[in-house]
Amino acid sequence: MADDQEKTEEPTAKKIEDARKEGNVPKSQDASGVMTLFIAILAFLLLFPYMSDHMLALSKYYFSLLGMPLDRAMMVDIAIVTIKEFLLIVMPLTIAVAITGVVAAIAQFGFLFTTKAIVPDLKKIDPIKGTKNLFSMKKIIEGIKITFKSFTTLGVGFVFFFLFIVELPTVALFGLGDQMIWLKDKALIIALVMLFIIFVFAIIDVIIVRKQYFDGLKMSKQEVKDEMKNMDGDPLIKAKIRQIQMQASRKRMMAEVPHADVVITNPTHYAVAIKYDEQKSHAPIVVAKGMDNIALQIKKIARENNVHIVQNPPLARSLYAQVDLDRPIPSELFAAVAEVLAYVYKMNKK
Repeated sequence: MADDQEKTEEPTAKKIEDARKEGNVPKSQDASGVMTLFIAILAFLLLFPYMSDHMLALSKYYFSLLGMPLDRAMMVDIAIVTIKEFLLIVMPLTIAVAITGVVAAIAQFGFLFTTKAIVPDLKKIDPIKGTKNLFSMKKIIEGIKITFKSFTTLGVGFVFFFLFIVELPTVALFGLGDQMIWLKDKALIIALVMLFIIFVFAIIDVIIVRKQYFDGLKMSKQEVKDEMKNMDGDPLIKAKIRQIQMQASRKRMMAEVPHADVVITNPTHYAVAIKYDEQKSHAPIVVAKGMDNIALQIKKIARENNVHIVQNPPLARSLYAQVDLDRPIPSELFAAVAEVLAYVYKMNKK
């Protein structure tokens, strides 16, 4: 019983789909972060001339206001121009970062839209439970991971920073334009190095997150059995339904025996009841068949209703094996069945 409760089975497709509907997906914050940061840096470099132009335009506007009286209308105009230019500077970068965040999420677990993750839950604001979660082993490990990643990334960044500092005496002799180019190049190198470190941590985090996710969804053998029952139906119930259906079918079959023309037997193991109505079918039809106990019941009903019983073991076995219930006999058995029917009709003086 203990083995059934131990979660040793991989999660089924239904279990994973149910978890997705609840908003439970394998999402690595580091992977999303590194993609967002990379696009942010790339977008900043590409948009830097555009952003510089608008910043310069805003500076010229401010300088143009020198010496002008500052009244209410002027303050409103300054506010409008400032907000407009600020949005023009920030919005392209913000849109690029936002799109990257969505793409990063879809890349990890596919497209998913669910409202269950944002449905208010009073349990989430339980102070006692919140305190327990705050000091849980999982939170402590997460804190250690974040601290380690932060110190490693910043440490590597500071190493490169101090390596570049030794160049400052030489850079001080450059012109302002060359100094800005040097500063931009070194800042880009430091950013790319730190980004690479974050990227390595992100790959490791994706592997860990996915393993923890699928381990958390593992099922016990009993849970797998219960899910199969819910999906396919309880085997006991299905067996009971099949039993009821077979009983109903057998009852209908036995009701047709009194109307048969003849019952062909083995003589003990098989019994096949045949009826021929030339207005309804071009060939005789098997209206009932069975073996052993069912064969005995068919013969009993036939005797009670004065239906002729003919012993022909080879024909009985062939009819039982080859012809389904309520189906006409095949052409290769026409001659043998016709001979039997002729005998029966002669006995009935038909």
